[in-house]
Amino acid sequence: MSSLVLENLSYQYNGTSVIEHLDLTVAQDEIVCLLGASGCGKTTTLKAIAGLIEAKQGKVFIDGKLVSDEHTFLAPEYRNIGMMFQDYALFPHLTVADNIAFGLTNMTKADKLKRVAEMLELVHLINCAERFPHQLSGGQQQRVAIARALAYKPSLLLLDEPFSNIDTQVRFELIADIRRIIKTQQVSAVFVTHSKEEAFAFADTLAVMHCGKIAQQGTSEQLFSAPSSKVVAEFLGQGIYLDAEVLTATEYHTAFGCVESLVTHRHVKQVGKLYVRPHHLELIPFQSQGCSANTVTILNSRFVGSHFVYKVMVDGQEIEVAAQLGHSFLANEQVTIKITPHTVNFFAD
Repeated sequence: MSSLVLENLSYQYNGTSVIEHLDLTVAQDEIVCLLGASGCGKTTTLKAIAGLIEAKQGKVFIDGKLVSDEHTFLAPEYRNIGMMFQDYALFPHLTVADNIAFGLTNMTKADKLKRVAEMLELVHLINCAERFPHQLSGGQQQRVAIARALAYKPSLLLLDEPFSNIDTQVRFELIADIRRIIKTQQVSAVFVTHSKEEAFAFADTLAVMHCGKIAQQGTSEQLFSAPSSKVVAEFLGQGIYLDAEVLTATEYHTAFGCVESLVTHRHVKQVGKLYVRPHHLELIPFQSQGCSANTVTILNSRFVGSHFVYKVMVDGQEIEVAAQLGHSFLANEQVTIKITPHTVNFFAD
C-alpha cells in the first residue's frame, strides 16, 4: 500500500489554476521531492496534502484512507501527518523537551517521557533537553523540529523548504543527518524545494513540477540523464541547444561535428536539438581539424581554486566550461571545443 496517492488533483486561486490534474504516488518509506521554480504549484500541492487548503477536484489518499475529494475533507489533525516548516515554528516559551512532547496528547506521562528521550537521542540533542529554542543554533532548531514532527509516529511527513535558512557550510551535512533520521523512523515524506542540489542529496525520487503539473518523476540520475522534455532538462542544469540530425542509434551530426551517445537511442532519421551540458564540453588548445571539434573564443575566465571556469560563446549561446589546471587560456584566445561522448539528450523538432 502506498503512503500517499494524489489523483487528478486541481486547485484554483482567484480563478487562476495553481495545480491542474496532478497525479502522484509516494511509496512506503519513500522520500519524494516536489521540485520546481517559484509559482509552479509545489507548496500549494503540499498544503492540499496537509489539509491546509481544500482542493475542489481530485482525491487525496493517506495510507489508503480517503482524506479529501469532492464530498470528503478531513482536517489536518485527523490525517496523521507530521509537518516541518521553513521557519521550524518552535514554541519559544517551551524547552526542547516540551516542544517535542507537544503533540503527544494521548500518552501517559511515563510513555511521553520515554518517547521524548528516544527522539532526543535520535537527533543527538540529549544534553539540550532543558534549553529554549533561542539558545540553539539553526541546525539544532531544525533537529528539534524534525523530532517534534516524528514524535507521534505520523504516517507521512511533509517538509516545506526546510533547509533554506541553514548556512551553506553545514547544509549538506545536516541534509544527510535529517535523511538518516527519517529513514531510521521508516516514515514516508514529501519534501518541497526549488534547489536541485538539496533535492539530489535528500530525496529518493524527484517530481519536477511545471505550471501546476508534474513534468516528470524518477530518480535524480534518471531525470538528469534522460529528461522527458526541455523544461526538465533546463531546470536540472545549465546547457546549450545545438541543431542536430540523427545519423545512427548512437551518432548525431551537429555544426560542431559528430556527437557520440553512450546509450543507444531509437531516434531514426530525425532532426531536432541536442541539449549539451557544460561537463560534456572540453576546451583544448586550438586545432585546425577534428571531427568533434570547432573553434570558439574565450570571453572571460575566473579561477575557483581547483580549476578555471571559462565563458565561451557556442552557436550564439554563452556557457561556462570548467578546465583543469595545467593549461590556462587568455581572454580573446581561440580554442578548440570538443563535445565528449555522453548520454545524449535529444529532442525532436
